[in-house]
Amino acid sequence: MGILAWLILGLIAGAIAKLIMPGRSSFGWIATICLGIVGALVGGFLGGLLFNVGLGDLGDFRTWALAVLGSVICLVVYGMVTGRKA
Repeated sequence: MGILAWLILGLIAGAIAKLIMPGRSSFGWIATICLGIVGALVGGFLGGLLFNVGLGDLGDFRTWALAVLGSVICLVVYGMVTGRKA
């Protein structure tokens, strides 16, 4: 995937993760993109480690599921580190 695909994946995965998690978050769209990109990397790493499935094509459902799952994990960790409820 190219950098534009990573940005699109990060933006959408981060936004979906923010919608899934209850409560208010205090960061904007740039932080959402970063959260989504880091979440996609975390999700791809965990998917490869646990299920032998990594991030694939931008149109693949597994890529989106792993990115959103990783973004939710990153959002929970962010809430734990900052002491805020996510």
